[in-house]
Amino acid sequence: MSTAVTAPLLRVTDLSVTYGVPRRGVGLGTGAALRGASLEVYPGEIVGIIGETGSGKTTLARATVGLTAPAGGTIEFDGRDLTSLRGRELRKFRRQGRIQLVFQDPLRSLDPDLTVARLVGEPLEVAGGRDATRGERIDRALREVGLDPDVVRDRRPRDLSGGQRQRVSLARAIVTEPQLLICDEPVSALDVSNRNLVLNLLDRLRRDLGLAVVIIAHDLSSLAGIGDRVAVFYRSRLVEQGNLHEVLTRPAHPYTALLVASAPSLGEQSAIRPDDVRVDRATGAPDPDGCVFADRCRFAFADCATQPSLLEVGERWSAACHIAARWPDEPSENTHIRPGDTGTLTKGDR
Repeated sequence: MSTAVTAPLLRVTDLSVTYGVPRRGVGLGTGAALRGASLEVYPGEIVGIIGETGSGKTTLARATVGLTAPAGGTIEFDGRDLTSLRGRELRKFRRQGRIQLVFQDPLRSLDPDLTVARLVGEPLEVAGGRDATRGERIDRALREVGLDPDVVRDRRPRDLSGGQRQRVSLARAIVTEPQLLICDEPVSALDVSNRNLVLNLLDRLRRDLGLAVVIIAHDLSSLAGIGDRVAVFYRSRLVEQGNLHEVLTRPAHPYTALLVASAPSLGEQSAIRPDDVRVDRATGAPDPDGCVFADRCRFAFADCATQPSLLEVGERWSAACHIAARWPDEPSENTHIRPGDTGTLTKGDR
């Protein structure tokens, strides 16, 4: 969607997160869950975060809401640097509920012993204790997600369907009237009908409530009908971000092209075909100094021994690929992921 707002609501800059990993002998070494990620989310837009398991998507979400401490970089929300908050200031910001995280599995994230009314009302108690309008706000949040308060208010999670539980999670998230909603795989545990229902609901909530929404997912097809922009992660790095339609039709990074070509439902939208983005089997951990996709990419060449920065492809569209920097002004006329357009940058030139 187009927006006249020039300042992003969320700005993540060069964010890195590390974790301990077992090493030979005694103790732990250090591994990177996220390396140098930069991302912007504007008010009222839906941004998809795409990538396979372990690519850093959930780490980014947890760091944004303060559940994981970053090793470097900054997270700014509405102009405020969240990474500088400590102690009482951090707890106060969390209680305000301006950023809310919706977890993947509502059956595990919702307390099975609490009623729906208690579950949805908990964030209000954390934010400001009890007030006279608490019941009204709970009922309003339930109605916003398409649930009848009179029917579900006294039920417990086990009494609800998967789609209803996910909508209770959404009601719980929006009851504090947040500005940003981060949904971690919100439809992966649902059947197709409930999946579409929840995705359409997120689209309506962002329009009706003016929310910015970040949706973490494994595949691009789930975002095709509702997303505005997309960020693609691979092996803890951001490899491409841009307008969703442009990325789907003219992906600038070979890994993104692989994701598009692997989704049958996107085939008609894109000129990319599976043969255009044939990849090799991964050979193991990538060279720490090189492109994270080089060990699988058919177009890897000498320059790929160094990790490329995000290179501008178009307006608010960038890709971490050395060949992207050599594109002409109109990528569709000479896209590097079509074999006939790659020149000498072929598998034989590695």
